[in-house]
Amino acid sequence: MSASASMDFEIPARPEYLSLVRSLVVEAAETDTNLTQERVEDFKVAVSEAATNAIEAHARACCDESIRIRCKITEDRLEFHIADRGFGFYPNQIQVLPEPDDPSRLNYERGLGIYLMQVLSDDVEIKSGPDGTQVCLSIQLPAVTE
Repeated sequence: MSASASMDFEIPARPEYLSLVRSLVVEAAETDTNLTQERVEDFKVAVSEAATNAIEAHARACCDESIRIRCKITEDRLEFHIADRGFGFYPNQIQVLPEPDDPSRLNYERGLGIYLMQVLSDDVEIKSGPDGTQVCLSIQLPAVTE
């Protein structure tokens, strides 16, 4: 890939649109990125978690506006930016839960979204405030050998 490309989308803040978000990740990854199927599937989960959080933020805020998604592909990275207009949150104030492999983790039904984003992406950036949250997830693209 020699040049960068960027695509902007807006989706209604409803769970039935998550399959569209997942499809966007797959389609972006298939545009000459040389990513393995496993890497694409992992990133699809990470982006889906961010979109799910955005949908839930809109529901809590009773916000009918769309969620904004930007996909950016550069020579060495695939990025997804997900922006909501919920109330925001402070990542450093999230309840600390047991590690996923700790048996006591079974007492919690939720709370793995940010963890999954961090494990399944190369870089995660979260900016949040009272007017919403922006999450940027990215993965490195393999070098192209000629």
